[in-house]
Amino acid sequence: MGLGGYLIYFIVLLIVPIWAQMKLKSTYKKYSKVRSTSGHTGAEVARIILDQNGLSNVKVVESRGMLSDHYNPMTKTVALSSHNYHEPSVAGTAVAAHEVGHAIQDATDYSFLRFRHRLVPMVNISSNMSWVFIMIGLFAQMSGALLIGIALLAVGVLFQLVTLPVEFNASNRAMDQLLSHNIIRNEEERHAKKVLNAAAMTYVAATAVAVIELARLILIYTSMDRS
Repeated sequence: MGLGGYLIYFIVLLIVPIWAQMKLKSTYKKYSKVRSTSGHTGAEVARIILDQNGLSNVKVVESRGMLSDHYNPMTKTVALSSHNYHEPSVAGTAVAAHEVGHAIQDATDYSFLRFRHRLVPMVNISSNMSWVFIMIGLFAQMSGALLIGIALLAVGVLFQLVTLPVEFNASNRAMDQLLSHNIIRNEEERHAKKVLNAAAMTYVAATAVAVIELARLILIYTSMDRS
């Protein structure tokens, strides 16, 4: 890899993820201060959409930490960070609807979500073991160990790739639900999309880093194997 290649590599590896996180935080901060015209808190928005989709069995709970919002398919729980749970903001509305989007995916047996769930046990193992083999392969110049590490790392990259359609689909479902139930109006649609797009970019950045790192290791393995 030439100097230009290494420069691009480090830009993607370091700058892109940092930029994506900064973009998310600044966008979220901006629209968390904009009150939603519906006056519904994030918890109320989540409950409305869940009930309208026949998901009264899914609980809405408060979670600690900024942007700790998530959906747990094991417990059938939508967890919203404190501000989103309690405050009627545009950002909270968008985030709550997004997490409910995952609940709807779960209820409708969305294929990419199911596939991602099946990958979780493998990723938990491979993520811990991959770099052990990669380090052995690189420092001991053992192409076989490096290949095993690359194969294990590829499982994590596949997980990242599958996560993209899951997250984008959840955001699309969120917008559909917010509009169909008249929870957002006029300019709020554009603002909600900005929040969801900023969140999506963090997943895109993480995936880009994972893919480039995997490609770099494959190139190293190829050159090692030839020599």
